[in-house]
Amino acid sequence: MAEAFLKQLGGDRFDVESAGIERGSLNFNVVKVMAEVCIDISNNESKEVFDLFRQGRMYDAVVTVCDAANERCPIFPGMVRRISWSFPDPSTFMGTEEVVLQQTRRLRDEIKEKVTEFIVEASELNYWMHEEAILIKENMP
Repeated sequence: MAEAFLKQLGGDRFDVESAGIERGSLNFNVVKVMAEVCIDISNNESKEVFDLFRQGRMYDAVVTVCDAANERCPIFPGMVRRISWSFPDPSTFMGTEEVVLQQTRRLRDEIKEKVTEFIVEASELNYWMHEEAILIKENMP
């Protein structure tokens, strides 16, 4: 969901990829609630973060959207801004179909809000400066 919202709301300002610890399958309820907001993710493929790492992919930021208390969250090495958003895994939602859909909708809306906040923050140049780079710049004569 975060990838889809960042692609939609961030336009061409971001190159976005999504991957997890393990390759999985799309959650039907997630596909359904994203379609309700006119975003089709039904053809998305699940990727493994380690495949991207082995391909030598480099990123300016890595955002994890896993429930940090209950899941293994991927990390990505290198000089990268690490951002953690703790959200529940929609595959763990329980109840009737309508209850699960309501929980998934609430999650979708929370993720959209977080992505929107990220886009605003990321539009500031100093957001992308690493502390190390700022320290070097400040110590220069």
